[in-house]
Amino acid sequence: DFASPGVSSPTGTQVHEGFLKSWNSVAETVISAVRSELDANPGYDLVTTGHSLGASLASIGGISLQENFPNLPVRMYTYGQPRTGNANYAAFVNAQMGSRVFRNVHTTDGVPTIIPTSLGYAHHGVEYWQSPDPASPSTVTVCDPAGEDPTCSASIPSGGINAAHRIYFGIPLGTSFCA
Repeated sequence: DFASPGVSSPTGTQVHEGFLKSWNSVAETVISAVRSELDANPGYDLVTTGHSLGASLASIGGISLQENFPNLPVRMYTYGQPRTGNANYAAFVNAQMGSRVFRNVHTTDGVPTIIPTSLGYAHHGVEYWQSPDPASPSTVTVCDPAGEDPTCSASIPSGGINAAHRIYFGIPLGTSFCA
């Protein structure tokens, strides 16, 4: 079951064991640091983001921060996120965060579907499927907010880690934005 500091998830909520162990190894430190920053800066917003494995950690971290700071609307932006938990987890994230989740998938990126639904995993919403290239507002589909939309990236069989996984919105993986 999904057990993490400060989280009260519904019975039967499960997430990938490796993803959860990774988050839980830093959860108390992150929550404490965020609490200190919010005390010093009460107007701050909370946002989680990540790509690939980092996207699953941003998902677990996002719902954990939302649970630990319930009066602050946390936003979550993920890119190439694999399915992270079961349908109960997806429903939990959807119920707690709703339209403040932006789960981005680039064209035929195989990572979002690499963990199959046949193993009990399900995506939370809201998927923004950017297909076809090039990236533009007209090539992004806002998919079913429930998470598993058969007309979006779930319609593409997983190709694993592929070229589409390494570029999002025209920005190649590894691009540095800091000087």
